[in-house]
Amino acid sequence: MLSVALLVSDDPKTRSIRSIRDQTCMNKEAIDLLIQKVPRMKRERAKLEALQDGAYIVHRSWGIGRITGYDSGENKLIIDFEEEGRTGHAMAPEFLVERVEILKDDDLVVRYRKEPEAIEDMIKKRPGDLIVQILGRTPDQSATNTEIENILCRLLGQTRYKKWWNATKKVLVRDPRIAVPSKKTAPYVLREEPVTAEDEILEEFFETKAPKKKINLAAKLIEMSVEHKDIEEALPRILKELTASLAETRQLNDGERLHGIWVRNDLARFIHSDVESLEPTSASLILAASDYSTLADQIPATYYKRYLDLIERTLPDTWDKVVFDLLKNSSGKFTSECVNYLLDRDYEKTLQQTLQRWLVEQNLKAPVLMWVLKNRHSRKYAKMLDGLMTPRLLNAIFFAIDYEALQNASTRRIPLAEFIADDQDLIADLLKGAPPETAHDLAQTLILNQGFEDLSKKSLLARFIKLYPTVQQIIGGEAPTAQAEESEALVVSKSSFDKRKREYDELVQVKIPQNKIDIAEARAHGDLRENAEYKMARQEQDILLAQKNELDIDLARARVTDFSDASTEQVGVGNVVDLEQASTGNRVTYAILGVWDGNPEKNILSYQTPLARAIIGKKVGEAVEVEIEGHREGWRLKGIRRWVDEPGSAL
Repeated sequence: MLSVALLVSDDPKTRSIRSIRDQTCMNKEAIDLLIQKVPRMKRERAKLEALQDGAYIVHRSWGIGRITGYDSGENKLIIDFEEEGRTGHAMAPEFLVERVEILKDDDLVVRYRKEPEAIEDMIKKRPGDLIVQILGRTPDQSATNTEIENILCRLLGQTRYKKWWNATKKVLVRDPRIAVPSKKTAPYVLREEPVTAEDEILEEFFETKAPKKKINLAAKLIEMSVEHKDIEEALPRILKELTASLAETRQLNDGERLHGIWVRNDLARFIHSDVESLEPTSASLILAASDYSTLADQIPATYYKRYLDLIERTLPDTWDKVVFDLLKNSSGKFTSECVNYLLDRDYEKTLQQTLQRWLVEQNLKAPVLMWVLKNRHSRKYAKMLDGLMTPRLLNAIFFAIDYEALQNASTRRIPLAEFIADDQDLIADLLKGAPPETAHDLAQTLILNQGFEDLSKKSLLARFIKLYPTVQQIIGGEAPTAQAEESEALVVSKSSFDKRKREYDELVQVKIPQNKIDIAEARAHGDLRENAEYKMARQEQDILLAQKNELDIDLARARVTDFSDASTEQVGVGNVVDLEQASTGNRVTYAILGVWDGNPEKNILSYQTPLARAIIGKKVGEAVEVEIEGHREGWRLKGIRRWVDEPGSAL
């Protein structure tokens, strides 16, 4: 009799017990009744039928959950979410079906939970098989990098998937089942017939007539081939064509020819005992070179140490002077390579003295200054750099930033200026023990400096004032603060501004009002402490209000432009640029447009992306190096055009 009493009782405590005892599948009759009660659910019938015991779902706020039953008395589904503390939630089907994605049984996320050992074995030992599974489930057997990352993030979690995917991409290059894209925007494709990567590159090598492309493809073969046995038969022909390509003086600059010689020599060592007998030799290029810094800019970063070794071997009496000159004019990874090369040869004291001399002579250039600042606290370099950490170095920094600003009449970012603004301890480190007069002079230099944005300049002056309050006297007015609320304007196109405005209007006029209704409906379902619908609706409210606040700020900062003021002399917002990738020789064209216009699939970059920020202000022929996801890639600017002059340029 006790069980009967529980089934008919309206007491909250006994009702929860009844719910546990009365869980069954949501059958056809229950779905029909729900559609009769909520007519809009008719179009969701297929989803409702999929909401059965054991089905997995994904909610954007709570993540992955599993249906564990159905309470026919309350007409609610019972959900166990994997997020800690969110199990046994009872949710109305009509509320749930519009807010979740229902996963199919063959979805990898579902399989990972049903057969974890098999999927984990693929993840750890057979990563290529996992990507084959992902591609095989797509309609056209292909997926872009972003699409794959979205699936992996759901499968492996935010913290694990990036490292796994970066390692797996290197494995996929050798997987004959998968065609790996040469461009980031192109898709990974599951091949109908497996093709080895070596065969694919060999075919492309013999087809192309471009010398630089031949060199880069041969370099790929060296990287991929195991002891070169898989390309042994083709080696004589490869060497013959490479030698012919290296004779092309019009199509290759000296750096490209040197790279080609190294690639040729690496391959030739497998069939020749003396690579130095092959013409031209690497040493002959060094002896004929008139500008070693330009030559360094033209070779891939992975060959920097080999380049320095070649200089030491070819110029035994003057190599150290050449390397110091290279360091003086170096940038990026090459700066570190030059420093380490000298230190490995016991030149620490000479290097320390040279840096001091360059500082006194004001010959420390921005890239070397950046290296000094980044490494001033490192174990390896701190002792050597300690003597440089003086107000004189800060003056050299301001001079280098001002000089770069004067050389570039655009709004191009200055990396050294950004680094100074972001490093909260630098001003204090360099002014430690300095007299007030020195601080006043440097503050005055900062005020007149043209290389800082106003907000950054105010923040830096605030740091001066914190250390030396009397600096306020030379500024006048209210002291600036590091928390100044001014914001940089956002350059946007008319179409992207209108799109954001429509998003804002939909939020304010549709989504937020509807959310208020959802909260009211969910509140009516009962005790708020165990009301999952109410919690979901409130979480959605937080998301919507955060989106509204972000759009409020962005729309207020937006400066609409039609890009008609873009120049063709140097890169700016509103330009179309032709770039050549240093590592492969491949060419790609990008449009650099407003902050909201980015569309990688159409090769349109927001001007705030790392690559766009690196090339803004550059002129045709100049080179840049960009770090993306821990990988540095070099590019050379080959052409500049105006977006408004391009056919079909409308967004």
